[in-house]
Amino acid sequence: MSWKIVRDRMKHNKIAESLSITKRLTILYAISAFILLAISAVTLDWILVSDMEFEDNQFLASEIQSIHLLLREHPREIETWKKVIERETIASASVYLKYYVRILDERGISLVETPGMSEELIRFSFPAVEYLEQSGTKGIKLEATNGRPFLFMASRIEPGSAATEARYIQIALDMSHEDAIIHGYRRKMIIILIAGVFFSALIGFLVAREGLRPLKDIARSVQTIGPDRLHERVASTRWPREVMTLARSFDVMLERLETSFTGLSRFSADLAHELRTPINNLRGEAEVALYKAREASEYRQVIESSLEEYGRLSRMIENLLFLARAESRDTTLRYSTIDAHKEIEALLEFYDALSQEKLINVICNGNAVLNADPVLFRQAVNNVLSNAFQYTPENGAIEIEIARQDNGSVGISISDTGIGIEPENISRIFDRFFRTERARDFYPEGTGLGFSIVKSIMDLHGGSVSIQSEPREGTTVILVFNAT
Repeated sequence: MSWKIVRDRMKHNKIAESLSITKRLTILYAISAFILLAISAVTLDWILVSDMEFEDNQFLASEIQSIHLLLREHPREIETWKKVIERETIASASVYLKYYVRILDERGISLVETPGMSEELIRFSFPAVEYLEQSGTKGIKLEATNGRPFLFMASRIEPGSAATEARYIQIALDMSHEDAIIHGYRRKMIIILIAGVFFSALIGFLVAREGLRPLKDIARSVQTIGPDRLHERVASTRWPREVMTLARSFDVMLERLETSFTGLSRFSADLAHELRTPINNLRGEAEVALYKAREASEYRQVIESSLEEYGRLSRMIENLLFLARAESRDTTLRYSTIDAHKEIEALLEFYDALSQEKLINVICNGNAVLNADPVLFRQAVNNVLSNAFQYTPENGAIEIEIARQDNGSVGISISDTGIGIEPENISRIFDRFFRTERARDFYPEGTGLGFSIVKSIMDLHGGSVSIQSEPREGTTVILVFNAT
């Protein structure tokens, strides 16, 4: 394909893209009207011409039959032929039907002819009888030497009992008037065609503009919606059925935007709140340390406290980065076969000291093999275990159940006897930085990102996480890894 063809196609595509829907519909209306009117005009023209030719041929055939009858009744009365022919042709000429008749003998000598025929039609320009008779009852249209169109027809009368020799009949119909009618008709049809296309385009433009008005109204409605008006909906107005689907789609989009915007605003507020505490701590300790000269041990204590706050900030940032990567699907999972019981037992060893200190009874039952990313699997389970140990008071219990379900997926249930979650807060437990008031009082150091990370990990694996909880009785977290 040459560059010229590519360039022409690109130019054509740009022109097509620059046309509005109204203009495109107008062009389609005009083209459709042109095609329909052109077909109608051609059809009517063909019908008109065909009907005229049929009537003309019928007329000439009828005249030949009349002349045949005249010659049979008066085979030798040439004067009678002349009177009859002159009378008929003159009478016809008065009604715009001008034709000429000539009767010849066997030698081709004219016996009788319509007055003026020799001037209008030279005898030798007349087609031969044999040629004309081949067309049967249909004449032949030719131009005479004067340039005028004529329909020719001829016939031969064989010699009979009254006539001793054959006779030839030549008849010619002047079609100048009919041709003028046809040409005038065609000129009018061209004018009608042009006018029809113009008015069709105009009407099409008005109809298209009016038909597309709801789209413009929807566009104006959407343009008025800003960050402070995301609660408004487009489909609340009664739109035509064809654009109602579009309006509902805009509403779905606005609902998602409102949810995202609200979540982003809440996330920003929560992030500011969570960052404010460690930063204020760091600033306060630094101001106290600089207020007066202190011993090296005191400065060391301030630095150690600052490192703890830095560690908290670092973990918070790492968790936020992980959530951002998980939402953008940039995290690549490295699946491998995992022994769930063995992995969880390894994680529980990390909490041995804490469980002994708080006298928490830990039980892990069941086993199953599943396919998952080992690092993310351990992080998800560890986040749930961390919450369970942090929010379970002394002399509590944590029970872990591992089981393969009927559909082949693996469920891991982690139950504790901790402080529990209020029913109205369960739906928000996976939101970033969300923490209940009870949780903030019980464990102030938390960030509220643990369950958000768990949900992101389960979403990456195509699994699910659910929570069942009763205040002051405990919480059960169920992780389900789909079969692979």
